[in-house]
Amino acid sequence: MQLGIIKNIKDLATPLAEEHNLFVVDVEIKTGSGIAEVWILLDSEAGGVNIDHCAEISRELGFLVEAHELFDSKYRLNVSSPGLSRPLSDKRQYKKNEGRVAAVKFKNSSGEYQKIDGVITGVHENIIAITDEDEVEIEIPFDSIVETKIIPVI
Repeated sequence: MQLGIIKNIKDLATPLAEEHNLFVVDVEIKTGSGIAEVWILLDSEAGGVNIDHCAEISRELGFLVEAHELFDSKYRLNVSSPGLSRPLSDKRQYKKNEGRVAAVKFKNSSGEYQKIDGVITGVHENIIAITDEDEVEIEIPFDSIVETKIIPVI
């Protein structure tokens, strides 16, 4: 049942996000505290996610969720950017992060897990290029990526 609700919320949120040049990265429903918490995570291909856009999308999405009667009990709706601690999960997030340092965990051609830290130096349709500290560039197919996290540089 939760997967159906998540899909419905994503379908409702996607056009609202697109009106602000944003896209839906993920929709999560967290339960356990007596009230369902619905998280809609948004990102942009260029630039950041504006808090005013999140507030507007939250208001509009709240009306749509109520109109479609997706919940039969109380819930809390949260609209936010994914934040730096969250792994990249959509190809569109990679282009925006080109030039930034990332930790990429992937499966190599032998099926073994590998991890590389380096700068995202290229983003193409099916691959990303990562350049490590020794200036060696490695191309990784998107299909092989297990997890990519941006590493903040201070």
